[in-house]
Amino acid sequence: MKKTIRDLKDLKGKRVLLRCDFNVPLDNYGDILDDTRISAEIPTIKYLVDKGARVVVCSHLGRPKSSYDKYLSLFPVAVYLMKAFPNKVKFSRASAGPDAEAEVEKLKDGEILLLENVRFLEGEEKNNPKVVQELCKLADIYVNDAFGVCHRKHASTYGVAVKLPNAIGFLVEKEIGVFEKAFKSPKHPFVAIFGGAKVDDKISLINNVMDKADTIIIGGGMAYTFLQAQGQDVGKSIVSLEQVGDAKKVLELAKEKDIKILLPVDHVALDGTKVVKTKSLCGEMVGLDIGNATIKMFTKEILGAKQIMWNGPVGKYEDSRFKKGTMKIAKAVSKAKAYSIVGGGDSVSAIKASGCANKIGHLSTGGGASLKLMEGKPLPAIEIIDNK
Repeated sequence: MKKTIRDLKDLKGKRVLLRCDFNVPLDNYGDILDDTRISAEIPTIKYLVDKGARVVVCSHLGRPKSSYDKYLSLFPVAVYLMKAFPNKVKFSRASAGPDAEAEVEKLKDGEILLLENVRFLEGEEKNNPKVVQELCKLADIYVNDAFGVCHRKHASTYGVAVKLPNAIGFLVEKEIGVFEKAFKSPKHPFVAIFGGAKVDDKISLINNVMDKADTIIIGGGMAYTFLQAQGQDVGKSIVSLEQVGDAKKVLELAKEKDIKILLPVDHVALDGTKVVKTKSLCGEMVGLDIGNATIKMFTKEILGAKQIMWNGPVGKYEDSRFKKGTMKIAKAVSKAKAYSIVGGGDSVSAIKASGCANKIGHLSTGGGASLKLMEGKPLPAIEIIDNK
């Protein structure tokens, strides 16, 4: 068991570097479009504040290509936190270094300082020793609560944890607990739903779920690689030719293990510039959503489940012409009398767009990290945390 912030004693007056994941979508005016990842951090921040810690928060936002990008500044997040913790939050224009150190020095017990985007620091993503040293100067204790980047060995997620006394926050603790329970003690029937465009990073995930799930539903762009593996014509739909052989092995293994794999039986496709509904794809057709018969088949399986895990939309749902399938699956998952876990940014966005988020058992804040957990792989930024 990893140390959590509950195991940290005498926090009053201590400088705590809290790594959060505030990688939230912003519009052109800097307004936050989805506050899920920020609101999920409030309990951890509140606990540290209530204990009298001097909370130094760091996070990344996007993938900046320079040492500063005003469109990727964390200032909008600072404004959000100022409303959540009135008169307690300050914002540092520096991510580390002397200016940030001076701001930390001014902190009083129970106050919060949000550092500027940590990826403005050259070498952050390469776990550069100089960046690690600069961040360590800001704190006495390190807490990782950034589940979404726990699969990354960056300076702010891994390097600092090597140097400082450390622990995980409430969000990371919850995420790990949910996935461990789902895989170690799954409820049956267990239905796993996989979608998204890429099949490459899902093959090992499907193989890991194979021994635990009763039914595996595959939709989205990745489904066409599996359909081609079955010998079906998929027209011009997206196919990962390098993975067709692996997909075929998955289908054969599922048959051996008596695991049900459901693939689309009809499609909503683009044929040139025309949207068509079809049972079979051919010629110039590009499959971009599941059809009504597939929706009905998938829904029936989902409604009979006791545990559901969903990662990836089953169509190009960001295009209104091809969103029906994903929205219908979202509603089915929300109606099922099952414990449901939804992981991956696109899946979570789809659930929210459907208006069913409050009926989901667990909405994961991590895309890549949740995928790694589903694959049964360790998360480096968690592995490095001290044990109790």
